[in-house]
Amino acid sequence: MGLAITHSRGLDGLHAPPVSVEVHLANGLPAFTLVGLPDTEVREARDRVRAAILNSGFEFPARRITVNLAPADLPKESGRFDLPIALGILAASKQIPANALAGYEFAGELSLTGALRPIRGALAMALQTADSPVCFVLPGASAAEAALAEHPHLLAADSLLAVCAHLCGETPLAGPPTVNRIQPAILPDLIDVRGQTQAKRALEIAAAGQHSLLMSGPPGSGKSMLAHRLPGLMPAMTAEAARASAAVRSLRGQFDPGQYGERPFRQPHHSASAVALVGGGNPPQPGEISLAHEGILFLDELPEFDRKVLETLREPLESGIVHIARAARHATFPARFQLIAAMNPCPCGFRGDPHGRCRCTPDQVARYRGKLSGPFLDRIDLFIEVPALSPEQLSRAADGETSAQVRQRVAAAWERQLARQGEANACLNGQALDRHCPMTPAARQLLEKAGQQLHLSARAWHRILRLARTIADLAGIDLLDTPQVAEAIQYRRLAHA
Repeated sequence: MGLAITHSRGLDGLHAPPVSVEVHLANGLPAFTLVGLPDTEVREARDRVRAAILNSGFEFPARRITVNLAPADLPKESGRFDLPIALGILAASKQIPANALAGYEFAGELSLTGALRPIRGALAMALQTADSPVCFVLPGASAAEAALAEHPHLLAADSLLAVCAHLCGETPLAGPPTVNRIQPAILPDLIDVRGQTQAKRALEIAAAGQHSLLMSGPPGSGKSMLAHRLPGLMPAMTAEAARASAAVRSLRGQFDPGQYGERPFRQPHHSASAVALVGGGNPPQPGEISLAHEGILFLDELPEFDRKVLETLREPLESGIVHIARAARHATFPARFQLIAAMNPCPCGFRGDPHGRCRCTPDQVARYRGKLSGPFLDRIDLFIEVPALSPEQLSRAADGETSAQVRQRVAAAWERQLARQGEANACLNGQALDRHCPMTPAARQLLEKAGQQLHLSARAWHRILRLARTIADLAGIDLLDTPQVAEAIQYRRLAHA
């Protein structure tokens, strides 16, 4: 009889709990049993591991093999356990030294030839083990991703045979490969947008304070065009934000290490379900709002989304996290995203058109706008109208500022926020909001008057304060005065019209 233990990592949301892979060889009819709550992908490891061991030149033991993935109450998914299972079998059958497995953790999916394929969640696992003295062995592509966590003990392997050669002291494995950074994509420029001065100003404020924005206007007025130019105005991501964003996308296998540090821009179709948007499944997986963490979530044709789907955004918009609860599993994912949305003023899109093209009845308009609930709209910071442009405006040469010029002001305002409170103005709450948003008596009187006339909720009141704080930061002003508060109130008027 033989017994060997290797170590790996599972995934439970963004957490990577340790998993012990215990392999026992016993006399009896040949059999291969996997226990420890494996899912279908893990059960299929039996055939992959058998073929990989044989094609790597080793002998597959014709004995009763039992593999236990502990702890037993943690569900195991994906093919990341192929490599530790194969190494455990080889060590239990004394084809590689069992004592050489100490001090290592392994993860990797095996092909039938014995080659290692990349796995999902490598960066999330590396972030969990960055402070551990244990050496982590991963496939080459996954090791390059995990290296972004600055893990001090990472090794990259391209095959089962290479890992065995390293453990036998023959050919040491190398560190993770160097990632060639992809040339940053050329983002659409703000100067391409004709006219729309107020919309450009609102976009600048949204970028500077990471505020949510809802644009309303007829088809073809430039709403989507403006939204796609927001990434070009955003400040550079901090190292912590870049790692957090990359770790979430790594869970879905949608992260390219060459694009590390680029803000995600997600644009789900309006037919997306609640699970697609906020996450779910078994095991729970992150949805679009988590994949947009530290980036932008653009919802075009907002009222076309199912109302129940939009209502699921209410809690994440406030808390910046999403809790997914299932009968047997719970998971928490970060969801600090910036919501940018666009909608038409009515079902046909031409309400208020001077040429009378709108044929929508008041009931149709009410039903259309009724798809957006009051509590949902109350969580949006800026509301602007994007009017249609005249032929004269469209025929003019490009004017206004470029994205680079606006980005300089945005970056300066962002630096002021970080130096003052260490986070974006959109995240200010409680005492921090009172401490960092001092007002002149005239500004406070104006806000109180607006609160009475517009029947502002406490949430809307706080959002106006955050907006005014960002407007003041763009102007380099510490004390909020009447002009900043008045402009912030103007961006809330449409929500209460």
